[in-house]
Amino acid sequence: MSADPSGTELVRLAADESASWAQWAEASNVGDIALEQLMTEMRGLASDYLTSDPVALFVRTRALRDRVFTLLEGHQYPRQAADLYVAAGYLCGLLAWMSSDLGQLRDADTQGRTAWLCAELAGYNDLRAWVLSTRSKVAFWDGRLRDAISFARRGATFRTSGTVGVLLACQEADAWSELGAHDEAMAALARSDDARDGVSGEDEVGGIFACQPARQQNYAAAVQLRIGHPADALRSADRALSLMSVQRVRAYGTEAQIHISQAAAHLADGEAEGALEALAPVLALPPDHRLAPVTCRLNELSGGMGRPSAQGTAAVGLRAAIEEFCVDSAPRYLALSPGEASA
Repeated sequence: MSADPSGTELVRLAADESASWAQWAEASNVGDIALEQLMTEMRGLASDYLTSDPVALFVRTRALRDRVFTLLEGHQYPRQAADLYVAAGYLCGLLAWMSSDLGQLRDADTQGRTAWLCAELAGYNDLRAWVLSTRSKVAFWDGRLRDAISFARRGATFRTSGTVGVLLACQEADAWSELGAHDEAMAALARSDDARDGVSGEDEVGGIFACQPARQQNYAAAVQLRIGHPADALRSADRALSLMSVQRVRAYGTEAQIHISQAAAHLADGEAEGALEALAPVLALPPDHRLAPVTCRLNELSGGMGRPSAQGTAAVGLRAAIEEFCVDSAPRYLALSPGEASA
C-alpha cells in the first residue's frame, strides 16, 4: 500500500488536481452562438403561435424544450446555464399557454410550475413576471379567480421592461370582473393604462409574450361587459379592431374574442342581427383555430341569450351556429381518442 504523498509531491498533486478541475470547468456543451440560435427559435415559436395551428406549434415547442433540457443536464458556464434556464422557462410557459388554449388546464398548471422553477433558478424578473401572467391566465380559465388575481398582483411586483405589466393589470381586471367586483376591476383597468405609459423597453420574446394595445383593449371590452357597461365595451372592441388592423401580426384568438365582445354588446341592446354579423368572422374560423377561450366565451354568450331581448329568428340561428362551432373545435379533437373520433 503506497504512502500518502507528502512534501513537494503533495503540493504538486494538489496543483494537478486543480488543473484537472479547471479543464473540466472551462469546458461547455453550449456556446454563445448556440444560445443565440435557441433564443431566436423560441421567439419564432412565440410569434408563430399567434397565427398558426396550435397543435403543430405545440410539437415544435416541446422538441425545442427537450433540447434545452438536455443541454442543462450537461455542463456549461454559470451565465450560460442561466440563459438556458431562461429559455426553458419561456418554453414551458409557452407550453402552459398552449395547453390551456387546448382545454388541458391541469397540464397547463404543471407546465407553469416548471416555468416558475426555471425563472427562480435564472433569477430573471422579466421571466418571473411572464410566468406569473401565464399562471394567472390558466387559473382564470380554471375558475380559480382568486388565484388568478394573486398571480397577476405578484407578477406586477417585479421591476420589468416591456409590456408584461400591462397584461398583468388586464388579467387582474378580468378576474375581478368575473367576480362582479366593479370598483376593483375598474381600478385594475386604470393600472393597465398606467403600466402602458410606464413601458421602458421592448419585449424580449414578443408574440404571445407581449401585450399590444389591441390586446389591452380586448381585455377592457370583456371587463366592461361583465360589469354592465355594454356601450363602453363596444367602443373598446371597435378600438381594438382598428388597432389590430395596423399590426404586422394579427392574433386570430384575440381577434375572435374582440368580435365576441362586439356581439355581446349588441345582444345587450337587443340587437341579435348585429350580434350575428359581428360573429361572422369567428364562426368562419377553421376547427384547429377554435381554441378553448373562444369556445368558452361563445358558450357564455349563448347561455345569456335566453333573455327576452335576445329572442327571435336571428337569436335561434346564432345559438345553433355557436353549438355547431364548439362541437367542431381544437380542444374537442384533442380530447378524442382515434377510436372515438372514428366512431
